[in-house]
Amino acid sequence: MSEPTEVLAAAPPPPGPSEAPPPARRSVAARATLAGTVVSLLLIAAIVLGSRLLRDFDSALLPYAVATVFLAFGVAYRYTVWVSAPGARRLFKKGFGSFFSAANFKKAPTALPKMIATYLGFQKFLGARSRARWAAHQLIFWGCLLAAAITFPLTWGWFTFTSDSGSGPGYEMRIWGFKVLGFNALDILGWLMFHGLDIAAVLVIPGACYFLWRRMKDRGAITGQRFAYDLLPLICLIVISVTGLLLTFSSIFLHGGGYESLAILHMVSVVFTLIYIPFGKFFHIVQRPAAVGMQLFKYTARQDEQVFPCKRCGEPVDTAPYVENLRGTMKDLDLGFDSWAEYCPRCKRVLRGTAYLAHVKKGFK
Repeated sequence: MSEPTEVLAAAPPPPGPSEAPPPARRSVAARATLAGTVVSLLLIAAIVLGSRLLRDFDSALLPYAVATVFLAFGVAYRYTVWVSAPGARRLFKKGFGSFFSAANFKKAPTALPKMIATYLGFQKFLGARSRARWAAHQLIFWGCLLAAAITFPLTWGWFTFTSDSGSGPGYEMRIWGFKVLGFNALDILGWLMFHGLDIAAVLVIPGACYFLWRRMKDRGAITGQRFAYDLLPLICLIVISVTGLLLTFSSIFLHGGGYESLAILHMVSVVFTLIYIPFGKFFHIVQRPAAVGMQLFKYTARQDEQVFPCKRCGEPVDTAPYVENLRGTMKDLDLGFDSWAEYCPRCKRVLRGTAYLAHVKKGFK
């Protein structure tokens, strides 16, 4: 089968960094700043209202609450900047369009819950790469999720634990001032309630240590890693988890010895990590739901048998809507080789080699 002349003419040059004109950059920055400000103000309002006009707000947790406000601003700012790029904007529109599509739900009503469980929750795509990496990622994911589910509401004053006797063992858990649960601190449920953060720390430490060890030993990981982007987040997770466990150790076995110093170190590490999240590797946590929508977008297209065949060998490349979306992204970015999206990976390598032999190698005699 004949190859298109635009493919054989020359192998595509690597896309260079194209800077947006200053007005465009200023426009994106202004929108991102506005989004961050609005989200931060909404969170502050939610903290005030959820804590019953700060009656349930613990002033000792003020640094943590302030850090979450900065976290909200950073996430909204970075997300707005991200979705302003042509490729991310298409991913966002297609992903969330499929996520909330009634037509997709009618075609495959179980697809969305299944993808949320397998792609977001259990991340089966990581298991195909390495079982050890999958297990470590699961430990970090569920540990951080448990810690966030406990820490954030407590920090904001949404959850409170009160005792009529002042020192237990009977406690009441209240959400927004309403009693939802009564428990005894000396039984299993009470122990789990009071040591949930310790359990989260025990989950996070081995997972983070595995990835830190891998990044120090694996040659492929060492080649492209950056300290601030790849290593610092793991170190922060370990410091937070270890200091949290030491706080429990101090209160139980040392009668509070060294507790204040450990509390300050723990607070500093948590505040730093929360502020760092939007600008580091952990930002992918916020991006992942859009990828779930894109997987659903491709899945529903396969259900309709909308498969795009390779123009050279006829093997399936991907779904036709996905290939069209990819071509549109390349056109938006003005890359100049959007026709390459119509070929399978093997044929792309063959065409690049053919182009090299025909137009580059022949110049060397």
